[in-house]
Amino acid sequence: MVIRVVLPAHLRTLARISGEVTLDIEGPAMQRSVLDALEARYPMLRGTLRDQVNQQRRPFVRFFACEEDLSHESPDTPLPEAVVSGAEPFLIVGAIAGGCD
Repeated sequence: MVIRVVLPAHLRTLARISGEVTLDIEGPAMQRSVLDALEARYPMLRGTLRDQVNQQRRPFVRFFACEEDLSHESPDTPLPEAVVSGAEPFLIVGAIAGGCD
């Protein structure tokens, strides 16, 4: 199956790509399988989205699909059918933290 992935601008620059990425996924489509395929195709992204040792999502990275925040879901939770069918992309978003002085 082919999964569409949208990366934030700084990661597209790092990977030297423009626009969205399409990835061929073997087996069930889950966050883990999408990230595995993304890092295999673009090795320069290893360590930017998740820790290389424990595979945990980086604190200021969020994952969205079908207008839902999937960031705190298990990496092995199946992705929504709209993402699996290619109707909707899997979004990787850089989060911003801040506050008042």
